[in-house]
Amino acid sequence: MTPADISTAPDWSFRADEAARSVTSLFGQRLFFLPGTHIAAIVRPSGRLKNLARPWHYWWQAHYVDCLVDTGRRELGTDGRPGKRFDGANRPSAGRLASRLVTGIRLRNFLTVVNSYYDDMAWLALSTLRLENLARDSRKEAGRRRNAKVLKSLTLQFDSASTDDLGGGTFWSKKRDFKNTPATAPVALYYARTGQAAKAQALLDWLDARLLDPDQGLYRDGLRIGPGGDVVLESAIYTYNQGPVLGALLELGGEANLARAARLVASVARSLTLPAPLPARSALVLRCEGTGDGGLFTGILVRYLALAATDGRLPAGTRATAATLVNDTAEALWEGRRLLSPEDPLARKGGRVVFSTHPGLPAVQTYPAGAAVELSTQLQAWMVLEAAASIAGN
Repeated sequence: MTPADISTAPDWSFRADEAARSVTSLFGQRLFFLPGTHIAAIVRPSGRLKNLARPWHYWWQAHYVDCLVDTGRRELGTDGRPGKRFDGANRPSAGRLASRLVTGIRLRNFLTVVNSYYDDMAWLALSTLRLENLARDSRKEAGRRRNAKVLKSLTLQFDSASTDDLGGGTFWSKKRDFKNTPATAPVALYYARTGQAAKAQALLDWLDARLLDPDQGLYRDGLRIGPGGDVVLESAIYTYNQGPVLGALLELGGEANLARAARLVASVARSLTLPAPLPARSALVLRCEGTGDGGLFTGILVRYLALAATDGRLPAGTRATAATLVNDTAEALWEGRRLLSPEDPLARKGGRVVFSTHPGLPAVQTYPAGAAVELSTQLQAWMVLEAAASIAGN
């Protein structure tokens, strides 16, 4: 990169901090006013009591933990000591907020981290593991015993859900009638990151054998066991399912897995992209999948594409493709953001910007003034900006 390129390169760290400040201020609050807790409202504007009455989105909170860990990683100095805090010296660090959030999740989930959905629990396990590693690297001991208990409890859940039924894979829920990519892939990644390589490889091999679409090179949703024992293929392909598969392939490594990872990146670029609305240049952005749970999907994929973009074991072309997908999607979301005026109810809650639900559309269109804004979509934009910052920092 030339000096001119450096001077004109986006400041992705600043942009990620802007997203972090906006999301934590707008959605973050104590749980039941309890000190030492943190939790996110599901939608704004809305009051605290209304939010407590809304459906409990456990897995959105798990990804909130992950986003805070991303920011906490950037807060660390090169020597592992705490650096500049994203929200100012007098505000909690991102790591401290993440620790309080794990406490809030457990309390809000009736004093346990176990629920009926193994994919939900897998996302919390992955984010808590990353929080544990952040605490270790920043020499913070507070909360580490609790993190270890969370991980031990969740590991037992994954062991019970990863059975030989249907030849392998992980059940989606405790009904045990559906084995799918949304559960199997993050559990495989968790096993890979906790030294259980054989278990992780078995799950990945099952996904390849049963759910990989050979024409598109992408992973389908799952296999459902009908009332009569018939197995029905759910063939929908979602962006987020590709992400943890890619992450697990990279984590395990080896020639075969890395070749599969390279093919997966190429398939994502070929089948899950749309022309970007960026001025003066041709680009592709990743497709997004709306609001609600779908508001998180593409952010999850981007998180793992960023790992591929910086993995020197992959071919240079694969790394470049992954980086382009991340950066162009991040640029489109940033350019399409809506700045909040002081009179906006969201600004009075502490919000700074609102990001679109889709990089192909500006936020003034998907979230016009006066519209309720969902947490999932704002976490997605934050994830994408953090992914771009992680590439720039390597």
